[in-house]
This record gives sequence, structure tokens and C-alpha cells, in this order.
Amino acid sequence: MLTHPTLDQMQTLGLAGMAAAYRQLAEQDGQSDLNRDEWLGLMLDREMAVRADKRLTNRLAAAKLRHGDACIENIDFAAKRGLDRRSTLQLAQGAWLKAHDNLIISGQTGTGKTWLSCAFGRQAARQDYSVLYVRVPRLFEDLAMARLDGRFPRVIDKLARVQLLILDDWGTHGLNDQQRHDLLEIFEERYRRKSTLITAQLPVAQWHDMIGQATVADAILDRIVHNAHRIALEGESLRKRKPAPPLTEPETRETNRK
Repeated sequence: MLTHPTLDQMQTLGLAGMAAAYRQLAEQDGQSDLNRDEWLGLMLDREMAVRADKRLTNRLAAAKLRHGDACIENIDFAAKRGLDRRSTLQLAQGAWLKAHDNLIISGQTGTGKTWLSCAFGRQAARQDYSVLYVRVPRLFEDLAMARLDGRFPRVIDKLARVQLLILDDWGTHGLNDQQRHDLLEIFEERYRRKSTLITAQLPVAQWHDMIGQATVADAILDRIVHNAHRIALEGESLRKRKPAPPLTEPETRETNRK
């Protein structure tokens, strides 16, 4: 194994990518054909790639995506659910994130809203945005608990700072006064500063009634809807196409004899 003071210094400085590239170049035949600038360029490229991979791994771990394997490349555009390839791939380029716009994915249960939101979440992490996925019912539980144990300001700050907040299962039930004001505070902090992705079975036209209390509902929707891109999924549940595995193995002839 190659040992060299330069390698030790790289490791000490946390330049693992450069150290790996240095070791690989030194062990290759014909490495003398490269000049110093080419050596340095290759090592820097490797270091940047290693850091980018590590940063993506950390962002995905922090995102807590429900479908960790979801990605834009695996979207099924052949399924009849009204998902337009051109507009979806355009959204995947991330201009809406740079503009601090929102994205609303609506549709009946089983049409793939959550999976698609996680695919956009992974894509955002690839583009070096911080991401956090949370189900809205669980969010309200966490906020209520945080209010009791004194963590509420820190939780709100975390929700306000993340660059893409994914709110899944929006509008599954009506809101009480505290939940309405919590949402208003979150969206007020994020408005025109960060992007929010919302998935909902309930059509946007019914959100006002779901939120309740007209004044607060107007304020919340004003901060969500007017600068939001929309994807409306149609069709029946995709889960119906995948038969559930049997709970028990089918009986064999040997079993029947017994």
C-alpha cells in the first residue's frame, strides 16, 4: 500500500477524495505523462465528487422521505393518470425552487401523489437543496408536543429554514384554531423565501372550507396557491394493479398428503 507524507496530510485535512485520487494516479502506469496541473485537476475533481456524494447522502437522510427510492427517472408516464411528461421534467429542472414557488400535487388515493412528491424531493436534494418530508397529521402532533416541552420555537425555525418542505396528506381532516394559526405562522415564515410541496386528495377549490375561519383561510391560501405550480393526477388507484402477495404459501402436494 502506497504511503507518503502528502497522503497523510490530505487525510488529516479531510481531503479523502484527493487522497484516493493521488493514490490511484501514483499506482497507474503512464502517470508520468500527466503534468502537475493535470494531476491537481484530477484530484480536485475527485474531491468535489466525493463531497457532493456525501452531501447528497446527508441531505437524503435528513429529508426522511417516505419513499427513499423514488426518483424522477423512474416515473411511470405510461400510466393513465394525466401526468404530462414535458411539464413534469421541466419542473424537475428546479426553476420553481430557485424562484421560491410552491408545488401542489392533487389526486385520489393511490394515484401516486406521495411517491411523486418524494421523487421531487430527491431531485431537489440532488440540486443541493435541503429537504424535509412530513405528513400533515404527524406535523400537528409534533407541534402540539413541542409546545408542551418548550421546543416549539426550534421546531418552527426548522420548518421555516428548510428549502423544500414536503407536506403530505394535506386536508384529510378539518383544522382547529391552534392548527390554523400554526400553519399560518409556518407559511408566513416561508412565503417567497422557501418552497413548499403539498400533496392532497382534496381539490384546491375545497381547501378554504377545510381550513375554516375565513380570515385565516384567506391568509394561508394567499401564501400557498397563487405562486404554486399544480399537478392533478387522475384515474384509479395504482395499487389495484399490484395484487397483494398471499398471506400463506399455497399448499403443495406434499402438504396435502399430510
